[in-house]
Amino acid sequence: MPAPSLERKPPIMPMQTLNPATGEVEKVFVEHTSAEVDQRIAEAYEAHLTLKDTDFATRAGWMRKAADIIEGEADMLAEMMTREMGKPIAQAKAEALKCAKNMRFYAKNAESFMADEPLADPSAVGASHAYVRYEPLGVVLAVMPWNYPLWQVVRFAAPALMAGNTGVLKHASNVPQSAEYLGTIFERGGFPTGSLATVFAPVALVNQIIDDWRVKAVTLTGSEPAGRAVAERAGRQIKKAVLELGGSDPFIVMPSADLDASASTAVTARMLNNGQSCIAGKRFLIHDDVYDQWLEKFVQNVAALKVGDPLDEDTNVGPLATANGVRDIRELVDDAVEKGARVLVGGHDIDGPGFYYAPTVIDNLTGSMRLVMEEAFGPVASVYRFSTREEAVHIANQVTFGLGSVVWTGEEDDEEFFIPRLDAGAVTINGMTISYPELPFGGIKDSGYGRELGSHGLREFTNAKTVWKA
Repeated sequence: MPAPSLERKPPIMPMQTLNPATGEVEKVFVEHTSAEVDQRIAEAYEAHLTLKDTDFATRAGWMRKAADIIEGEADMLAEMMTREMGKPIAQAKAEALKCAKNMRFYAKNAESFMADEPLADPSAVGASHAYVRYEPLGVVLAVMPWNYPLWQVVRFAAPALMAGNTGVLKHASNVPQSAEYLGTIFERGGFPTGSLATVFAPVALVNQIIDDWRVKAVTLTGSEPAGRAVAERAGRQIKKAVLELGGSDPFIVMPSADLDASASTAVTARMLNNGQSCIAGKRFLIHDDVYDQWLEKFVQNVAALKVGDPLDEDTNVGPLATANGVRDIRELVDDAVEKGARVLVGGHDIDGPGFYYAPTVIDNLTGSMRLVMEEAFGPVASVYRFSTREEAVHIANQVTFGLGSVVWTGEEDDEEFFIPRLDAGAVTINGMTISYPELPFGGIKDSGYGRELGSHGLREFTNAKTVWKA
């Protein structure tokens, strides 16, 4: 099968804020022309020429100022995100504040992450002095999704700008207000104009941006087909790419686990952001010895969730971001049910305005069902029964994704067994997968390659230059 082409994929929808809780269009934006996109690339390139020669202390001051602005505008930003993609308002405010935390982290640590690394014994290579220095690559294209409209961008932009790179942001078409805000926030903090240049570009122009000589690399968070298309194009131009393409993360519960805590955490892990999270626990693998007991707790907790207006502070689960999202999740569940799966709660659309799907728990899954292998990007939890650790690893690793994974256990031997055997970019013990500024984040297999966050994320878009002196 040929790789998907960006030219053949039209935009899913216009550049507009369509409130998923009401189904009403609130604001429409005009797409940029090819010439306007070129102008923004030029601004980003000029900004890089300035930024790369700006000292770390000055960059850090600008970054902290931008973080101050976000913290001061957190309530406004929360409402904006909720109206654009439907996340519960409390979660939206937490996202804004997490962005500020990330910005402060890189303001504090970027200089040390990019410090020269001297070779301990330069005589081993016949030198009097040898070291590695890190230098920014230049302009990086960032193709970003709608599910975390601020965080996904800032987790790239904060380290990139602190390293001396700049960015061109092609955001998802259904979060244009978030894109517009992100195109101004760093400039408001003091960074040069164009340091993060937002383009309201149709998908067809993404190839033009990748091909531009001023753009040195690309990062994408999104679907696997989009990742393949962008990576292929970047490869033709011999340009660096970092991809985060989603996941179908296992959440494994062993007999020694705290059943109450694991069942409660599992609900949060699955239903956070209305179930639309790449690192959500999506497949719950429960040991035979505790299956029925754990499942009863889990189903009760899911059934107790309040579904409704995401602007209401008491709402746990809001709408999906788009009507297509509801259709996709419905098709996965209906396919499983037709082939013998058991719905324990939910399993249906919710009548009324907006794009709502009931929080759902489903088990008795078999290999013929699409839900077993495909990512369910919505409030649907798949539950599996296993009897041995080896069986759990087989179920966990059978999908093509490899982003995060979770193991709940009270036994250190279980930890030592699962950590090296799970195909994932992260293993979490007795918790849920969360991204932290301090730790690298990313996946393997069809979940992508490269890392964001931590020192690894900052260095992804740098040139590790070897210096040797006789």
